[in-house]
Amino acid sequence: MTQGAVKILIVDDEQPIRKLLRVGLSAEGFQIIEARNAREADELVAAEKPDLAILDLGLPDRSGHEILHGWRERLIELPVVVLSSRTDETGIVQALELGADDYMTKPFGMKELAARIRVALRHRLAQQGERPVFLTGGGTLSVDLVRRIVQVDGEEVKLSPKEYDILRILVQHAGKVITHQHLLREVWGEVTDIQYLRVYVRQLRQKLNDSPDAPRFIMTETGVGYRMREADLV
Repeated sequence: MTQGAVKILIVDDEQPIRKLLRVGLSAEGFQIIEARNAREADELVAAEKPDLAILDLGLPDRSGHEILHGWRERLIELPVVVLSSRTDETGIVQALELGADDYMTKPFGMKELAARIRVALRHRLAQQGERPVFLTGGGTLSVDLVRRIVQVDGEEVKLSPKEYDILRILVQHAGKVITHQHLLREVWGEVTDIQYLRVYVRQLRQKLNDSPDAPRFIMTETGVGYRMREADLV
């Protein structure tokens, strides 16, 4: 998929926002189609087969959360970047749990949005052809998902089972925000005290020589979850 061929569906009921996105993202080399509401969005997804959607949560006929739920129920694996004026943690987490690949709040920077679009597209391509060995940071972190071997700067790192499970989940969804709730359910089987997760992530970072103040691998999305740096392009 070349950047020039990437078709972006903008779903937003505000005409000035659609115009801003159309002009800015067209300048970044993307092809743009637009929907003013959920009904138009569903029609364009079926007819135009876009490569990614930028979705506002506050639409007149159906909420963005409902749209996401409907797409995932119908197994529509369209990458989605939520772009919304909502800043509440609950709304953001709900969107990510329903299958959004990323989120940004209004006002936003066009360059950052374009970068996040590219990350979401690469993440979806990686999912479709997942590699058994994950490399990031110029190869400074290597995770062999088959042999369960983790190396940092060429040295093998020993992880506890839960530390490895957290790393594996982040690696399998590299470039995507993984919420606290999702990690807790996947690793502990239930949503329990978030402090358990924070303790294990802190231990994991120490073993990976990954400072939270200047992260090489695991980024913190404050109040929401964590994001693994995307895989190296090889």
